[in-house]
Amino acid sequence: MSETQHAVRWPDGGVSRVPYGVYTDPDIYEEEQRRIFRGPVWSFVGLSHEIPEPGDYRTAYIGDTPVIVLRNLEGEIRVLVNRCSHRGNLVCIAKAGKAENLTCVYHNWRYDLDGNLDSVAFGKGIGRAGGMPADFDTAKHGLERLRAETWGGLVFATFSEDAPPLGEFLGAEMRANIDRVLGREIVLLGTYNQFMPNNWKLYMENVRDSYHASILHMFQATFRINRLSMKGGIRLSDRGWHHVSYSVAETDREEQQYNSKRLLSVKDGYLLADPSLVDGWREFDCGTTLAIQSIYPNFVVQQIYNSIALRLCLPKGPEECELMWWILGYADDSDEEREARIRQSNLVGPGGLISMEDGVVGGWVQRGSKRDPEKTTIVEMGGRDVAPTDEGRATEVSIRGFWRGYRDLMSV
Repeated sequence: MSETQHAVRWPDGGVSRVPYGVYTDPDIYEEEQRRIFRGPVWSFVGLSHEIPEPGDYRTAYIGDTPVIVLRNLEGEIRVLVNRCSHRGNLVCIAKAGKAENLTCVYHNWRYDLDGNLDSVAFGKGIGRAGGMPADFDTAKHGLERLRAETWGGLVFATFSEDAPPLGEFLGAEMRANIDRVLGREIVLLGTYNQFMPNNWKLYMENVRDSYHASILHMFQATFRINRLSMKGGIRLSDRGWHHVSYSVAETDREEQQYNSKRLLSVKDGYLLADPSLVDGWREFDCGTTLAIQSIYPNFVVQQIYNSIALRLCLPKGPEECELMWWILGYADDSDEEREARIRQSNLVGPGGLISMEDGVVGGWVQRGSKRDPEKTTIVEMGGRDVAPTDEGRATEVSIRGFWRGYRDLMSV
């Protein structure tokens, strides 16, 4: 393993045992920024239709590195590191905007929309005194430009020249689900963001944990939105790094395990005062009513009934993270469908009837595990391998896939 991981001993159990130290060690966090977020992976940075016109930009992060996502004058998407070449100041401060150029407020160094350095304020000095050296070459001091590609309106970027093309990185199985969910013209209905007191990897484990979904979430289990007794399975990319967990609500079987005597998450006799919250329609021909997809390392595409959303989990230090949400609809939605999607958006987000528990449990794990970095989690539901299955979701195989990707990248 990397030398920075000397404080954490990985057991022989491979990806079915995870030492708690990976959630707290500051050296490991720093190594993740280098090997993962600046390594041979593609990171989601926004939606192409958030920047529809030349000059439109939004600011984002890859790991904890700030970036600018924009369209240049030719309408091409660029992703630039948000750091002035002069003294390291943020060039774009606003979350989003429109600009003819990018100008640093600190000393007025100005860049074009491709990141090239156009001018330096008082670069020639005043009255032949001061200014930049005669051999200073503006062509060598532009903003750092990253590789950028899109798929289905999703913009990804990478620091690495070794990362494969985006389509290859995603793989056929993952591309197919993105195309299914985002294959129509989308519209942005709203955004959320929330801070959580836990390591970013704890949230990404939770996203991949199909086993917890109808155990932790009372709303899902009680109102039969998602139960392990429904037909479903886990799909994985070739290396297991990415996953899709899916289920079909109409296939739910009556299972004795789902009663209030066996599970805390089931409340017998509960009814909704407003049943329209979960009223919907068959969205896709396949009948899938829930699909949670994770793209390594920290991006999620979500379908829960007719609620379509994206999530991005940003690391904010070893023990904190920020979760960004994009709530989506389709351009051809009727007024009634648009209203239904907005109602169903109450299932997710910081206070969502499903998602609020996910925003809590990571902090509890962080607190419970902090003082025992050498001890490990147990990730053995469904076995110890990393292989897709259509035989249900009482498994932690997609979590093991996450840790396979993690160890592939963090190993020397």
